[in-house]
Amino acid sequence: MEGVLRRELGTGALRRLGHSGGGCISHGESFGTDHGRVFVKTNARPEARRMFDGEMASLTAILQTQTVKVPKPMKVIDVPEGGAMFVMEHLDMKSLNRHSEKLGTQLADLHLHNQKLQEKLKKNASTTGKAEQTDVQFVEKFGFHTVTCCGYLPQVNDWQEDWVAFFARQRIQPQMDMIEKDSGDREARELWAQLQLKISSLFGDMEIVPALLHGDLWGGNVAEEDSGPIIFDPASFYGHSEYELAIAGMFGGFGGSFYSAYHNKIPKAPGFEKRLKLYQLFHYMNHWNHFGGGYRGSSINIMRNLVK
Repeated sequence: MEGVLRRELGTGALRRLGHSGGGCISHGESFGTDHGRVFVKTNARPEARRMFDGEMASLTAILQTQTVKVPKPMKVIDVPEGGAMFVMEHLDMKSLNRHSEKLGTQLADLHLHNQKLQEKLKKNASTTGKAEQTDVQFVEKFGFHTVTCCGYLPQVNDWQEDWVAFFARQRIQPQMDMIEKDSGDREARELWAQLQLKISSLFGDMEIVPALLHGDLWGGNVAEEDSGPIIFDPASFYGHSEYELAIAGMFGGFGGSFYSAYHNKIPKAPGFEKRLKLYQLFHYMNHWNHFGGGYRGSSINIMRNLVK
């Protein structure tokens, strides 16, 4: 592996720096090179390349908004023995603490970035008769230009004009298909059939502008440095901004100042709490498919409550 890294990074020096991490899906380690420090994630799974390509595209998209700091992605490298490596900027990160409020503000800025592009587009079109070209273009549909993975499972990101249809067909349905294949859970299948008929009623006549999402924003994927917050390990796509807060609320790690700052910029819309449960359903089912039936109860309970 080190020989491949040296060659791909064009470096003679490659020193292990002892910083490790990467979570339960991949192994992570920092190295010193001729060009500075890098952080390298390694995964031996056959689908590692797809997973890391999606993460690189996600980091690139967030980076281009200039709203919240992420590690700069550098390169995805195939490992001859199998799997892949993902090289990115090394950052000295510590647990989120002092910059929780700032993260709330910056996350809202990320979610509002595409909407502001739309407003700018409309303004320019009305005053000059033609839209101004920028590096980042307004995205009018829900989805993403490539597959991204929440954990190691791929997300279907095909572009859709309707958010409710996107969420039902491309988030919950693939999870339900995996549950059906693995366990044939009849109760889950029947509850999902009922819930599908009710989903649109949870949204009323809301107008949802696609927002660029981190996509997997739990407490383990946020940190800070002296100058401010950092988010990493994204599974991005353009979706409903409320979706982002679902997994954030499931496992803790975000203080009251984070939520206050966020909702100061993006206030809660009517029906927010029920939709939050709907979005948490995806993450509980995704955990069910990753880690087993310990997450079945939470998935079933959410569906039961939403179909009442």
